[in-house]
Parts: sequence; C-alpha cells; structure tokens
Amino acid sequence: MRSGLLALLLIVVAVGAYMSVFIVNPTQQALVLQFGKIVDEPRTEPGFYFKIPFVQNVVYLDKRVLNLNMPPLEPISSDKKRLVVDAFARYKISNPVLFYQRVQTVLTANRRLSTLLQSSLRSQLGRTSFVALVRDDRSGTMEAIRRDVSANAEELGIEVIDVKIRRADLPDANSQAIYARMQTERQREATEIRAQGEEVARRIRSRADRDATVLVAEANRDSEIIRGDGDAERNRIFAEAFGADPEFFAFYRSMQAYEAGLRSGDTSLVLSPDSSFFRFFKDPTGVNAPNSDNDNGGSGISTGAPSLAAQ
Repeated sequence: MRSGLLALLLIVVAVGAYMSVFIVNPTQQALVLQFGKIVDEPRTEPGFYFKIPFVQNVVYLDKRVLNLNMPPLEPISSDKKRLVVDAFARYKISNPVLFYQRVQTVLTANRRLSTLLQSSLRSQLGRTSFVALVRDDRSGTMEAIRRDVSANAEELGIEVIDVKIRRADLPDANSQAIYARMQTERQREATEIRAQGEEVARRIRSRADRDATVLVAEANRDSEIIRGDGDAERNRIFAEAFGADPEFFAFYRSMQAYEAGLRSGDTSLVLSPDSSFFRFFKDPTGVNAPNSDNDNGGSGISTGAPSLAAQ
C-alpha cells in the first residue's frame, strides 16, 4: 500500500515537472497565460522555461519573417486608369503581447493586415499616375505604402518590413485599346517622318540636278573655248607651215587625205583618174599633175575625206 502511494507520488511529481517546463525554439517566442491573461514577460530567446503546471499555459508565436500574399486588386490611378495590381508584404511580430491581445493568431493578423494593405494601396495609387507607378517612381510608391501600413500595423504588434508590387498592369481590355492607340500614333509618326524624308530627298535631288546641269553647261562652255583655241592654234600652225613650204604642205595634206579617205573599207570614192586628188600618184612632185579641182570628171564623191586634199 505504501509503495503504491509512493509510485503515485512519483508519477504526479514527474507529470508536474513535465508540465512545468516548456521549450522555446529559435524560431518561436512564447507567452505564459494564466486563466487567459498574460503573466510575466514574453519569452523571445530560445531555451527552457518554467511555468506553474495546470494553472498556466503557453502560447507560441512565430518569430520569423512572415509573408502576406494578396489577391489582385483593381485600383484607379490618379490619371483615371483602372489598374490590376498584384502586391505582397513581409512582416514580423514585433510585440507578442500586443499581437496576442489584438489578433491572437497569424491567420487573424493576415486578415487585418490584408485589409490595411488593400486600403493603403487604393489610397496611394489614387495619388499616383500609371506612368509613375510602372516607370518613374515605383520604389517611392511602395515605400509610401509600407510606411502607411506599418503605422497602422504597429497597433497590432506587427512590424511591416516591406511591401512589394509584384505586377501593375492595365486590364486586358484597356491594354488592347492602348496598344491599338499606340500603334496608330506610331504609324502616324512614321508617315510624317517618311513624308519629311521624301521632301528632303526631293530638295537634294533638285539641287543635285541643278548643280549637274550647271557643271555640264560650264564644262561644255570651257570645252568649246578650248576647242576654239585649239582650232585657232591648228590653223595658225597650218598657215605657218604653208607659208614656209607650200609644196611640202600640199604633199603632206594629200598624204593625210589618202590616209583618211582610203583607210576605211566602208568608204567608196568615185573620182576621175585625172582628179587633182591623185596628182601625187602620177607625179611625186605634183607639179605636172592636172589641176582639175573644178573638174570632177563626171565623178561623184560619197565621202568628205577627199576634201582634205583641197585644203
């Protein structure tokens, strides 16, 4: 009988010892409750702790950073554009006593925090344009939302670490309309640029044609001047040569006429054998040859080459 009471006593002592000890992990923080009220300071450091068995109980809270994912919202920006925003927040329980008194569980805290975040998103995005949100000041907008949510979340014992906007777009219907309008604007700009380019090209071509015409005219003028000077010089040389030795000059010019008139196979000459054109064939000196320049002997000349002999 005594041994049984001793065993029972040992069991009660073991259970009491077991019920009086609780362990806090590194990822946890704990509150000791007595009849539903918080007693003592929260246990935020990992280790073994004691409580009064059967009178006190322990509530564990997460000490890690928690994520809050929100369903997509459709707020309206300051430039009256309906947006589709997908955002999330990260937070941690900074005041476990206040957290337990206000929301008690993480699930309830997520609902309260989600409401605060949605309200802040609609409020801040209502003061921000679409361009600022997606391009110019996205980080500034997110920081403003974080400060706004954090100020209200402190009353829940929550510290909001950051708020991120994962995606901010226009609804599909609006996007298609905007894309169509942007495409139309780009096509109009392209048409204007092409028209301006064609106008510039026409001016350049007109200027080039005018310059080419002027250059060709000046070149023709210069060539005519040079040709005239050349002819004058040639005539002067011929005149000097003729004055120095008329017989040799006549012989030389006749040889040139023979070369020019008899070289081509396509040239046909119908001349009298007594023509002065052939006087050097009969007499190398050409002195005794008949002078029949005025006598073509009933002949015809089908080319201008023999006329060189008369020069």
